[in-house]
Amino acid sequence: MTKNAALPWYRRVRRFGQTNLTEDDPACDHLDFWKEQWKRTGIQGLIINCGGIVAYYPSAFGLQYRAAGLGEQDYFKKWSDAAREAGLAVVARMDINRATEEFYRAHPDWFSIDREGKPYTSQGRYFSCVNGPYYKEYIPAVLTEIVERYHPDGFADNSWMGLRVKQICYCENCRKKFREAYGLELPEAVDFDDPVFVRWMKWSLQCRTENWDLFNETVKKAGGPDCEWCGMINADPAGEDGAFADKKALLSRSRIVFTDHQNRDRLNGAAQNMDNGLLLHMASSEDLVIPESMANYVRGNHTFRLSANPAEETHIWMYSGAAGGLSPWYHHIGGGLRDRRQFDTPVPFMRWHAENEAYLYDRETAANVAVVWSQENSFFYGKDKVRERVAFPYRGVLAALHEGRIPFFPVHIDDIDRYRDRIDTLILPDIEVMTDAQEESILRWIRDGKALILSGKPGFRNEYGEEKGHSRILEALGLTLTGESGGALETQPADWEHPYAHSYLEIRKTENAEGLTERYGAAETAVCEKVAHETAADAPESILLRGFEDTDILPFGGQVLGMKNTGPLVSFGSYILPFPIFPPEFSWIRKINEGLPPFFAGVLSSGSRIVYLAADVDRTAGRDRLPDHLRLLLNAVLYTLDGKLPLKVEGEGYIDVSLYRQGDAQRVIHLNNLSAADMTTLVHRRVPVRDITLRLPAEGHEKAAVMLRRSGRDFTVTAENGCFVIPIPKIGDFELTVVRFGP
Repeated sequence: MTKNAALPWYRRVRRFGQTNLTEDDPACDHLDFWKEQWKRTGIQGLIINCGGIVAYYPSAFGLQYRAAGLGEQDYFKKWSDAAREAGLAVVARMDINRATEEFYRAHPDWFSIDREGKPYTSQGRYFSCVNGPYYKEYIPAVLTEIVERYHPDGFADNSWMGLRVKQICYCENCRKKFREAYGLELPEAVDFDDPVFVRWMKWSLQCRTENWDLFNETVKKAGGPDCEWCGMINADPAGEDGAFADKKALLSRSRIVFTDHQNRDRLNGAAQNMDNGLLLHMASSEDLVIPESMANYVRGNHTFRLSANPAEETHIWMYSGAAGGLSPWYHHIGGGLRDRRQFDTPVPFMRWHAENEAYLYDRETAANVAVVWSQENSFFYGKDKVRERVAFPYRGVLAALHEGRIPFFPVHIDDIDRYRDRIDTLILPDIEVMTDAQEESILRWIRDGKALILSGKPGFRNEYGEEKGHSRILEALGLTLTGESGGALETQPADWEHPYAHSYLEIRKTENAEGLTERYGAAETAVCEKVAHETAADAPESILLRGFEDTDILPFGGQVLGMKNTGPLVSFGSYILPFPIFPPEFSWIRKINEGLPPFFAGVLSSGSRIVYLAADVDRTAGRDRLPDHLRLLLNAVLYTLDGKLPLKVEGEGYIDVSLYRQGDAQRVIHLNNLSAADMTTLVHRRVPVRDITLRLPAEGHEKAAVMLRRSGRDFTVTAENGCFVIPIPKIGDFELTVVRFGP
């Protein structure tokens, strides 16, 4: 027995497959085709539809709805037995959040109801309540039945979270449990400003975590310690879907994570799949196996479940996922063979993945930039405007890092101290909600002289989203909110007749001491004199405004917060108020508010390099992807890093980069060519890039062996000026570069 074979399934199975069975499959079986497909793709584990909303086996529970074409068959057993014969691990797929009208009529008190007592329904199915006997008794009994009959290795549940944030269940089970937890009645309505509703949201997260633990206890009791129940976890930290899943809590208690994030959205492109893998790993464990469902059907502005996705579209998603450490899990809808184009798509990637396992696991990120995320911030600051308040700033920062080819990783706000020795620059994209402990970790970061980029009002709200009236973090930087602001936080209409967002930023050099004293008052003369003595070469804006030498204004369209500056940070720039843009003769600047500088930067006495964005260019970058905003953010990162780049990638094209360390002597570099990955269309062609150069710090080594694991070239490089200069002649879809230090 090999060392790998001795590991439990959730540690050794790294390639999964799923044919998401439809109700007609038992009546028109194509299992022989799929058995051959398992061989072609080299999968090690199979996810098979089993029970819940549709049962594919003859359950002893009569109210569990059976697939329309099942008849007297045991279709789950048929597939499970075939998978076992092929040497595959078996994961039973469940979908437990809704049931038939017949079930509802038999047990109405098991289902979710609105304030008028009407059940929540969708497509003829009734939503079960996460706090009722359906979840607490019935599903554990079904799981036990499946384990005792078929002994699957584990379970994956597609829809286990029940109702979303804008749907309150008023059943007696929820009323009683909420009353016991908080001594309160359920909130009257969805109202993010109602303290009762806020506490209901916190409680709702806890209820789902309780069920997660219950289901795991159930399957382990029936199937042994290595039987694992997994609900799907989406990797979007903003949680725009309003799902009640406490990602950090669930990731911390999981030994394998199944993630359902099947395709890129039209805002964030293919690069986000690398982000997904990094976020999930860093919030759990870097050696965790995290399979991701990767759709082989059309997922664009419209979804076509039975039609083949362009192969190139699926490939860039798979390669991007591998760059983030995700394990591939091909996903087809239905066992039918009508559109056969999709079946060749996963084969080359799955084979390549098997050949390169040694470089895709047992590694840790070597990135030194971390971007903070917080689900509490999404729920209790984002509220019903989570896209504008949370998703846009976070995605804007990530877009700039991708654009600049700077390796990074997302870090949960509770994990900052955990990774502090690996981070040189920490970025807080508008994190208003913080616990006292989280706020203290940021203050400690500043006191310890660590570099920080931040925006908005960090720590301005407590863990319930209630305003504190001040930000201790800003105060530690010598900044105080004045209450004044310009522009608007939320997305503004683009109507030319009402140009609310047609604002600009004026950019200019640091003022002299006399000008600063006149603006801020004689009481701050010492600060002004310090600023005035900055030379042009040393001033922060010489780096932050790099690339803008030929313009005095930048497009904006966001919000600027007013700040009183009594600390060592340099402020620069002004806010240009919106003005008419139609007819064009009206397009001229009316008013400049010099009292609203958009940028603050400098070095604190602790040695901490700081960039504070009073203008929310991280938010506007996430919303509009204007190159000027991405450049501003990238400049801020370069200023705070102060030359500490772990990798430079030179050459044309849009190349996404991730960097890993395997021990002291080996580095693994993913280079994904996304030059053809326009965000508005499905990728269906390749645009190769040529003459790419990597500059990797030699770390005292004189020579290094280089392997290009996609193009198949091996060669040796010699250190030049402390770096290994590695030429990559051509990248088609991607390249995996392995660098081994030493002769």
